[in-house]
Amino acid sequence: MRKLSRRPVLLAGIVITLALFAVALISLVWTPVSPTRLAIADKLKPPLASGFFGTDQLGRDVASRLMVGAWNSLSTSILAVAIGATIGTAIGVIVAMRRGWLEIIVMRGCDIIFAVPPILSAMMLGAFIGSGRFTAIIAIATFMVPVFARLTLGAALQIWTRDYVTAAIGMGRPAEKITLVHVLPNISNQIIVQVTIQLGLAILTEAGLSFLGLGMAPPAPTWGRMLAESQTYLGQAPWLALMPGLAIALSVMGLNMLGDGLRDIFDPRDNS
Repeated sequence: MRKLSRRPVLLAGIVITLALFAVALISLVWTPVSPTRLAIADKLKPPLASGFFGTDQLGRDVASRLMVGAWNSLSTSILAVAIGATIGTAIGVIVAMRRGWLEIIVMRGCDIIFAVPPILSAMMLGAFIGSGRFTAIIAIATFMVPVFARLTLGAALQIWTRDYVTAAIGMGRPAEKITLVHVLPNISNQIIVQVTIQLGLAILTEAGLSFLGLGMAPPAPTWGRMLAESQTYLGQAPWLALMPGLAIALSVMGLNMLGDGLRDIFDPRDNS
């Protein structure tokens, strides 16, 4: 708590992230108006004239769509990061145990995946299985796997050089048990920090996929699609682009601030 009180950036990240999760969860049980309710007579009403953030080109309440969009964006991103982190972490610790040719193959595979942006991966997947939430999740998760594989491998290799691991090897303990008892607990902090940072990147990527029509199918609201639909009305109704744009920016900023703050908290060299 003493460290936390001295880090306003971390506190700001916590507040923004908690607000994001709160809005997303509240949208499951309540929104000011149904996000899919059409009211053509009230279309393009400015903020406060009809609803807190106004209405869009079909008279739908922007605030309600932002709330539901928070859940859609967050749930898609969490699933994608969870899948990528689980698979990537498993690959990283296994490679750290075995090394040799397996390490070379996995690292070259990571390089290949890094060479293909997640949006391009989603476009290719969409050509085969169609666009939608599943496509977005798989595309983002595929890009996350090498991120966590490399992080886990580097961190695990450092742990394998520690004296207590050498002692465990000398006692005849199997590599799998050493990994579970000594390696994973000692790299968990780095994985948690990376999950937080990658979640912000996943939200940004999901918004980009939705903007291109590769995310969740209409009428489900997403921040990216709200931005795409607002292009025609930028001069007439700028709030249609401003609100989802701010939501994306604040969410990514909050998660990045949280990740940076957690990295400082978990840094063993920091005694403040």
